[in-house]
Amino acid sequence: MPLVVFAPATVAVILAGLVGGTLLVRRRGYNVGGRVIVRCHAGHFFATLWIPGASVKSIRLGWWRIQRCPVGHHWTMVAPVRVASLTEDQRRQAEQYSDGPIP
Repeated sequence: MPLVVFAPATVAVILAGLVGGTLLVRRRGYNVGGRVIVRCHAGHFFATLWIPGASVKSIRLGWWRIQRCPVGHHWTMVAPVRVASLTEDQRRQAEQYSDGPIP
């Protein structure tokens, strides 16, 4: 199998897109990059590891990801939430439930 080599300009464009996208969503109030509070499709809140441009425990679908919800014990679509929009109870619940360590 031949080794695929990317031109330095291509790598720079990809990295700039990831960094720029991360900064943009952080300005909009989403705390992506590291430990993030997400909401599943059923409305449960939990904390997970969210690395922009990478998927460790999930399947990426653009802004959303499919992963296991530790609250409802089901596979679901999740998305980050703005921490400022959460109530104190929702924040507490999210920190109480974590999807666990990296496999």
